Amino acid sequence: MIKVQGPKIIILSNKKDLTQTFRHRLRLPSLCQGLKRRCASPPPLPGDSPESAAMWRRRNSLSHFTQLATTSSSKFNCHLQTTSLRLLQIPDVDHGYGLLSRSSSTAVGPSSNSGKLGISGLDRVRAFGSTADVVDATTLGAREVIDMARHYGRCYWELSKAKLSMLVVATSGAGYVLGSGSTVDLAGLCYTCAGTMMVAASANTLNQVFEVKNDALMNRTMRRPLPSGRLTIPHAVTWASSVGLAGTALLASKANLLAAGLGASNLILYAFVYTPLKQIHPVNTWVGAVVGAIPPLLGWAAASGQVSLNGWILPAALYFWQIPHFMALAYLCRDDYAAGGFKMFSLADPSGRRTALVALRNCIYLIPLGYLAYDWGITSGWFCLESTLLALAISGTAVSFLQNRTKASARRMFHASLLYLPVFMSGLMFHRIYDDDRQKIETENTKDHMAISHTTTAYEQDSRNPNREKHAHSRPPVAYASVAPFPFLPAPIYSSS
Repeated sequence: MIKVQGPKIIILSNKKDLTQTFRHRLRLPSLCQGLKRRCASPPPLPGDSPESAAMWRRRNSLSHFTQLATTSSSKFNCHLQTTSLRLLQIPDVDHGYGLLSRSSSTAVGPSSNSGKLGISGLDRVRAFGSTADVVDATTLGAREVIDMARHYGRCYWELSKAKLSMLVVATSGAGYVLGSGSTVDLAGLCYTCAGTMMVAASANTLNQVFEVKNDALMNRTMRRPLPSGRLTIPHAVTWASSVGLAGTALLASKANLLAAGLGASNLILYAFVYTPLKQIHPVNTWVGAVVGAIPPLLGWAAASGQVSLNGWILPAALYFWQIPHFMALAYLCRDDYAAGGFKMFSLADPSGRRTALVALRNCIYLIPLGYLAYDWGITSGWFCLESTLLALAISGTAVSFLQNRTKASARRMFHASLLYLPVFMSGLMFHRIYDDDRQKIETENTKDHMAISHTTTAYEQDSRNPNREKHAHSRPPVAYASVAPFPFLPAPIYSSS
C-alpha cells in the first residue's frame, strides 16, 4: 500500500498489495523517473557556498539511487519479498531522508550531517542494490528449478503411461508372489517391480515416439508431450533408452537372466512389432495381448528361476482378458483410430457383430481357468467357484454387447473388464496353496491311492480263492487260548481240511 502524506511517500511491505500496486497502479519506473526529475540539478559553481555543494551531493546520491531502482525495476516488479523495502521516506529537498533496508532493523532517522546519506552514504545504497540482485536471482533460480522439475516430471509421467505401467507392474508382482511359494522375498519383489516399471516406461515412450504424427491427429492423444511440443523426440528417445537399459540391467543383476530376457523381449515386441502393426493389420490386437501376458510370466521366472506349467495360469488369463477389453475400447474410440490411421479390428466391422463375437469367445475361454488352477494344485476349490462366477459375469456383458451393439453396452463391457482383472488376481493370491499345504495334499492323495490299491488287490485275491475266505470265517480266534485266565494252555491246532 502507498500513502502520500504531504511531501512524503510511504511504501508498506505487504507483499501482495505491493506487488499488485507496482504491477497495475504505480509502475516503479515512472515513480523513479519522477524522483529523478525532482532531484536532478546542475552541479555547483566554483563560487557557490559549501551548503549548496553539500545539498547537490545529497540530491545527486538520491538521483543515483533512482537510476539503480529504474534499471532493476523488472526484478522488483516480479520478485518483491515480504521484508523488502519496508519504508521509503522522502522528505522535502531541504531536509535529510532515511531508508529502511531489507533486514528487520530499525529506521534510520534524518541525517544530522548534511554530507552523509541516511544509511551511511552511497556505498550502502550500492551494497543494498547488489544484495537485492543476489536475493532476487537466487529466488528466481530456485523457482526455475522447481518449475523445470515439475515440467519434466509431468512429461515423463505421460510418456511412460504411468497408470498402464503400474498395471503391468501389478501383474508382474502377482506372478512373483505365485512363483515364490510359502516365502516371498520382499527385496526381490521390489527389484522385480522396479525393473518391470522401467522396461514398461521405455516401451511406452518408444511407442509414442513412433506414433507422434498419428497421435497429433487424435483428440484422445494430441495433448501428449510429443504432439504438443512440450518435449522433443531426441529427448524422449534418450529417456526411453536410459530407463530401458537400467530396467533390464536391474532385472539381470537382482533377479536372473531369464527375467531380464523376458523383459527385453517384451520391450522389443511392443515397440518394434506391435506398434508398427497398428498401422498395417488388425492382428496387432492379438500381438498386443501376447505383450500383456508376458509380465506375470516374468515375475514367476524372477521368483522361481524357471517357467513351469503352473506359471501359465495368470498369463493365460491376461491374454484372454485383453481381447474383450481392447475390442470394447476400439469400438468406443474407432473414430479416433480412423483419424489416426490405425488398422483396428473394429474399423473393418461397421455393424460391430464380429467384434462382439470375438469378445464373447475370449470371455468364454476365461471360464475353465479357475478349475485348472485348482486341478494343478495352485489354489483351493473356492477360487474355482469365484473365477467361474467372474468369467460368467464378463461373458454376460459380452452377450449384452452382441445383442445391442451400442457405445453404452461396449462401455459396460469395458468397465466389467476393468473390474475382472484385479478381482481375479486378488483371488488367485488369496486362495493360493503354499508349498507345505501342497505337500500335505499330495501325501494324503498318495495315501488314499495306496489304500485304494491295497483294497483292490485284496479283493482280487479273495475272489480268486473263495474257500480261503470260508475257512477264515469258520476258524475260532487263536488268541483266546493264550490269554488269562488260562495262559498255560497250549494253542489249539486246526486241521487244514
